[in-house]
Amino acid sequence: MTELTTIAFDIETTGFGADDKLTVVGFDSAVSSRVFLNTGESTPTAGLADRVNDNLQTPVQLTLHDSEQELLNELATFVTSTLTQRDAKLVAYNGERWNGGFDLPFLRTRFCTHGLEWPFGTLPYVDVMDVFEKRFNTSEDSLSGVYGELVGARLNDLDPFADSGEAVTVWEGGAYEPLITHNVADIRRTRVLMELAERYCSKSDFSMKSLEPVSNEG
Repeated sequence: MTELTTIAFDIETTGFGADDKLTVVGFDSAVSSRVFLNTGESTPTAGLADRVNDNLQTPVQLTLHDSEQELLNELATFVTSTLTQRDAKLVAYNGERWNGGFDLPFLRTRFCTHGLEWPFGTLPYVDVMDVFEKRFNTSEDSLSGVYGELVGARLNDLDPFADSGEAVTVWEGGAYEPLITHNVADIRRTRVLMELAERYCSKSDFSMKSLEPVSNEG
């Protein structure tokens, strides 16, 4: 499994309901991050990408999209033209587990709502939360909590939010820089934890699943 490149991902949304929308989707590898921002037809202040990158050691490629549908279209193109061409595995923290998860179910609903095809079908998926619940002795269960206990404060200090719920408020107010920085902190914490788990756990401790749908008919 370690021969597959880890691509960590995380999303930000306007809430948890079926009618809520994506605001940010981020992916992270060891060399860079790729972030898609739904601006909701507002205009960010100039130099947003430069300001985000000023605080980071590895670069973030940021693209702005006027609507959720435009974001999803570009996201699908990125996944099918870039990620699926690599020997990669998609990794999230509570993205989808046997008893729940958030990111992948939310993405399925949004792709379905816009009548778009599911782009992740050829990528294997691992949820790193399961490994840390079962194979490490931690007192925390959140991404930032587990990261802080086992790794340290570096990326936690980068995160401007104490709680992910703040992501909704700042997006509505057009404060995109802290929102993007929060997302980048999450995807990088996820990737670091996955690499840590691979150093200490056996292959049998990871549950890898296929994201390929049963039917590809539209």
